[in-house]
Amino acid sequence: MYLQRLQLANFKNYTELDVEFSNNVNCFVGDNGVGKTNLLDALYYLSFCKSCFNPIDSQNIRSGADFFAIHGHYRFDDSPESVAVSCTLQNGQSKKMKFNKKACNTFAEHIGRIPLVIVTPGDQNLILGGSEVRRKFVDGIISQVDRTYLQHLIAYQKALEQRNRLLKQFYENRFFEEDAIEMWDEQLVRYGEPIVAMRRQFLDEFMPLFEEYYTLIHSSSTTDEKPLLKYECQMDNGELRGLLKEAQRRDAQLQYTSVGPHKDDLLLYIGQFPAKRFASQGQQKTFMLALKLAQFEYIYRHLGTKPILLLDDIFDKLDMRRVSQLVLLVGSDRFGQVFITDTQQGRVQSIFNEAPHMPHKIFQVEPGRLTIQQ
Repeated sequence: MYLQRLQLANFKNYTELDVEFSNNVNCFVGDNGVGKTNLLDALYYLSFCKSCFNPIDSQNIRSGADFFAIHGHYRFDDSPESVAVSCTLQNGQSKKMKFNKKACNTFAEHIGRIPLVIVTPGDQNLILGGSEVRRKFVDGIISQVDRTYLQHLIAYQKALEQRNRLLKQFYENRFFEEDAIEMWDEQLVRYGEPIVAMRRQFLDEFMPLFEEYYTLIHSSSTTDEKPLLKYECQMDNGELRGLLKEAQRRDAQLQYTSVGPHKDDLLLYIGQFPAKRFASQGQQKTFMLALKLAQFEYIYRHLGTKPILLLDDIFDKLDMRRVSQLVLLVGSDRFGQVFITDTQQGRVQSIFNEAPHMPHKIFQVEPGRLTIQQ
C-alpha cells in the first residue's frame, strides 16, 4: 500500500496543493516553519482521523478560510484501482471521514485501514515522559491491528469516567454508596482484564523486534547496551476486582480511580539502569527509533500491509553514519513508502548519491507550496 496522490485545500498554511509521490522514499526539504511537518500531519489525519500535533481541529483550518479538505489516493496491493480517503471539516460542523467514497459512521471503524507510523522529536517523551505517554504508545499499536482491543479500550475509558464522576459526587456530598460504585467496578473488570492480557501478549512479541532494531541502528553488541522493556502492571499484585474493592474508600477521598490498566507503565532500561535517567542523548534517540521501527514491524506482521512511515526532523543528535544507516534501512525492501522531513538538502542528497538505485523524490518546500527537485 502507498499514497499515490495528496490534495489539500485550506489545510494549515496550504491554500491548495496537488502532488504525486514516489512509492518508496519522499523527502521534504526546507527551512523551519515553511510547512514540512504540516504535510506529514495531513497524512496522519487520513490514517487516524485527527491531527498528530493539534487536537483542536478547527485550528488546522487555514487562517481566513472556513473549511479544510484533505484527500488521499492510495494504491493497495490487492487492487488495481486507487482508493480515495478524505477528511473534511467545515466551521460549525462535525468532521467527516470517507473511505472509498463511503462515509465512516465512527472514526474508530477507520483506524487500521491506512496503517501508519510517525516518528517526531516529541517521541523523546517515550523515554523522558510519564507513564501515560508509553501507555498511549502501546494502545495505539495494538488498536491498529486488533479492533476488539480498541473497543475494549473505549468501553473501559467510558466506565472509568463514570466511576470517577461518582467518586467526586461521593466526596462532595459526603456519602458513600457501595452498590453504585461496584456497578462500575464490574465494567472496569469486564474490559480491563482483557486489555491487560492483550498488552502482555503484545510485549512478548514486540520485545524481540525492538531488540533487533536497536542493534541495527546502534551497531553495537556490548552487554551494557542491551535494551529491555518491562510491563509494570498493578494486576501483578492481585485480580482487578479485588484491587478495585480495596481501593474504593481511598478512591472516594482521592476523587479518582487509583488502580487499573490506566495506571500501568512500560518501563525502559539500558542494561540494568532506567533509560530515563542513565541513557545518553544518543542512546535515547536510538531507543526511540528502535521502538518506532519495531512498531512498524509489529503492525506489518499482523496486518500483512506495510504501514506508511513518517520521519519528521529526526536527524538531530544522530551522526552522519547513523543518518545514512537509517535512511538506507527504511529505503530498503524491508519497508514500504517513507516520508522524511529535513532542513538540509545536501544531507539527504548525499545519501541517495550512495544508493542511486533507490527510488525517491525530493521536494523543496517553501511557504504553502512544493517544488520537486528530483
